Amino acid sequence: MKHHRSTSTRHLAAAVTAVLAVTAGTLAAGPAALAAPAAAPTAITAPNAAAATVPYPGDAKIAGAGTTGFLTRSTDSAQKLLWTRYADGSSTEVTYAQGGGLDVTGTDVLVVGDSRYPAQFRTFTLRDMGRPENGSVHFDLGSVFPGAVATYVKAVSPHSALVQVTKPSARKELHLVVSEAGRVSERAITGLPSDTLDFFTSAPVRDDEVLVGYAKDGLSAPTGGTSTADAPAGGRAVVDLLSGAVKETYDSAQSGYLSSPLHLSATHVGWEETNAAGERVLVTHDRATKAQQTLTLGHPEETLTGVVGDWAVYGQPTALTDGWKAPLGPLRAVSRTAVGEPVELLAYASSVQPAADGTLLARGGTVDKGEGLYRIAAGADGTPTAELVATTGQPTALTYLGDEVPDIVDFPDHEWTGLKWRMSRVNADVFVKLTEQKTGRTFTRMLKLSRESGYVYDSTTFRLLWNGVLEDFDGTQPGKPAPNGTYGWSIRATPQNGVGPVVERTGVFQLARSPKVHDYSDNGTPDLLARNAAGELFRADTLKGRASGGPVKVGPGWNTYAQIESVGNVAGSGNPDVLALDKTGKLFLYLGTGSETYALTARKEIGTNWGVYDKLAGGSDLDGDGRADLVATDKTGGLWFYKGTGHPTSPFAARKKIGTGWGIYNQLTATGNIAGAAAGDLVARDKDGVLWLYLGKGDGTFAPRIKVGGGWNQYTQLVAVGDATMDGRNDLYAYGPNNTSYLYEGNDSWHFPFHMRKATDLLNGGTAYTNVS
Repeated sequence: MKHHRSTSTRHLAAAVTAVLAVTAGTLAAGPAALAAPAAAPTAITAPNAAAATVPYPGDAKIAGAGTTGFLTRSTDSAQKLLWTRYADGSSTEVTYAQGGGLDVTGTDVLVVGDSRYPAQFRTFTLRDMGRPENGSVHFDLGSVFPGAVATYVKAVSPHSALVQVTKPSARKELHLVVSEAGRVSERAITGLPSDTLDFFTSAPVRDDEVLVGYAKDGLSAPTGGTSTADAPAGGRAVVDLLSGAVKETYDSAQSGYLSSPLHLSATHVGWEETNAAGERVLVTHDRATKAQQTLTLGHPEETLTGVVGDWAVYGQPTALTDGWKAPLGPLRAVSRTAVGEPVELLAYASSVQPAADGTLLARGGTVDKGEGLYRIAAGADGTPTAELVATTGQPTALTYLGDEVPDIVDFPDHEWTGLKWRMSRVNADVFVKLTEQKTGRTFTRMLKLSRESGYVYDSTTFRLLWNGVLEDFDGTQPGKPAPNGTYGWSIRATPQNGVGPVVERTGVFQLARSPKVHDYSDNGTPDLLARNAAGELFRADTLKGRASGGPVKVGPGWNTYAQIESVGNVAGSGNPDVLALDKTGKLFLYLGTGSETYALTARKEIGTNWGVYDKLAGGSDLDGDGRADLVATDKTGGLWFYKGTGHPTSPFAARKKIGTGWGIYNQLTATGNIAGAAAGDLVARDKDGVLWLYLGKGDGTFAPRIKVGGGWNQYTQLVAVGDATMDGRNDLYAYGPNNTSYLYEGNDSWHFPFHMRKATDLLNGGTAYTNVS
């Protein structure tokens, strides 16, 4: 469909000139300068051509409809105006003087005036954007009406405009002014009711007719009024511009001055009012029968309305990124002459502008064609359809753009990892599920996204910060630590504004944390090994210093050992191992499996004559080679260093004596790095209950001791559990008295290595344990 400049425009210009010549005696009949050009640039409006060649400037709203192009206004603070041509997609910025304003006409003519508000223009210029070579037409109403106050109402051709003239008697009249060859003439519009005032219109000229609204005398036009049974507040008039006379009038409940959009088609007139219930309604009248119909719109803050043929178009302005559903739903149309369901035109619309050819231009989108500018016109059967005429190149439907989920997830130095997904917009409710494929256990979250929410990373990306926990549905329970292995992720995104279908995607990743000293279940959190009086060994899993479920039985027969020590990965398997020293002096190694069910393999004897030692402390890398080492004190007070080798059959090198006088201590614990230096440290409790810190030098030896504090003899066991709170710092667990337990969080400071203790539910419940490691 191609649009050409209407021949009726040429008829209008010539007719107005003739009427003025007869009535005012100032112009010769039919001057060529008043006629519209015989030919004009052809608008490209075919759907495929427009979508492929004409760009639309982003989120700008449609501000004006023309024959050869369209006007847009940016939604940012700059409010930039661009005129874009259908022929080649090029754009020109439209500017005007500071303090001025602009009006549109539904044609290529733009009106620039001397006030921010068009209804206050006293001087204005008509610019024909379709034929700029023709120059501009300027009006100074003060010169045209020297004895009255005249203000702009609407331009009705490239050379003429309707103006409101307030006489010295305060009577207000509607006049037509025409410029020809630099000369301006005017005449009054006849046939208006005698009590009309404050004229306005937003409807373009159609077939040489214009619909004008007005208030009734005695009411405050700007605020409108409510009609009574015999006194309507305002009215509407169809003016025939060829004769300069009113041909139809209609009463309206409110004046609607400058607030009610007016609509004109070949068969109907329409406007908006407010009913007795305070609802917005679209009032239409059949021009042939005068039959009135109303369409209730509810209570939206703003509305979008129009008339295309004998169909009423309605909706409310929304943005594609809104986080709510518009009560009026999509932009729709409903017949005013037949009973039937509304038809959907656009999934949403942000702005609508009428054109002089009886169509509407709407900025919005459809799920199948995407974002851009649509022309709404009557189809072959009269039903309106929407045709894409300019495109932003962006989708309207919520569109999945990819993920930023790592193939391998680890938690090396902190307790969270960011899993990211990208979509065309983030106004969606997203259900995220992480599933451990081995057991089917899950982590789920419902993310209500918005630009202000913490889940939104940028305008197209949302992020879930996952702390490696499963079965944590509401965030109030500790849940279960997620074991290493293969995980599936899935997202289900539902658009909050109801525009477009639900989006679903899936993927996988590997959770592969580096080995931890006390992590026997391969889930990234420390476990404690505890033996009861019957010789049964239990594994107690933790999560942020709390118990993650009850203790799990490892096996019986552990009462043959004088000491059981968690020593980290000393055999090179990647899992932490256990040393057990029996009462005959034999040392056994239990390799860690990383299994929640079977934590340890069968034991292997790795040494004899270890009965000379009364204390073992392992799990710390003391010499900086990345392997766990072991220290032991003999019964004479000597301190010995066993360098870790990583070999399962001979996990330690030959011993090296590194200290004497250690017989004063009754507890020895290798804590790892708790003081902020580069090497593993050691804490030792003397027989008076004072705890001392030995900072590792990184070569298997220690700096002079530093006093931590007294009162530690209340505990039966001190265990270096590693990072129990998932904050990147090593912590200390203390068991007893009366089968109670406490956690001392590490502080990374040599002069203040631990925070105040916190009670924990680990290994509580009445069972007494004779060895905790």
